[in-house]
Amino acid sequence: MVSQLAKQRGWQEQLATGQVFGQWAALVGSDVAEHAHPVSLSEGELTVQASSTAWATQLRLLQAQLLGKIAAGVGNGVVKRLRIQGPTRPSWRYGPRHVPGRGPRDTYG
Repeated sequence: MVSQLAKQRGWQEQLATGQVFGQWAALVGSDVAEHAHPVSLSEGELTVQASSTAWATQLRLLQAQLLGKIAAGVGNGVVKRLRIQGPTRPSWRYGPRHVPGRGPRDTYG
């Protein structure tokens, strides 16, 4: 009954997204979940943020296995592709104006 209501109202994508985000550790395992978390799911592409560049590389190598685990947990076709991002670097831009060049990093040595 609930699945029919979700289908009628067009909520299937939102429910699938909630399942992926809510069951992330159970779907991919505790080791992967400790070092990576889902950021967004749009049109079958799941964006995953890794805690380090090494873990981002590891996730890229495990991509096929992770897609299989996710499909087994939430169903086929929910996640079709993974987009894996490494950690974000700090921004040195402050304010609305920007001068081209390396900026304050020039004096680091």
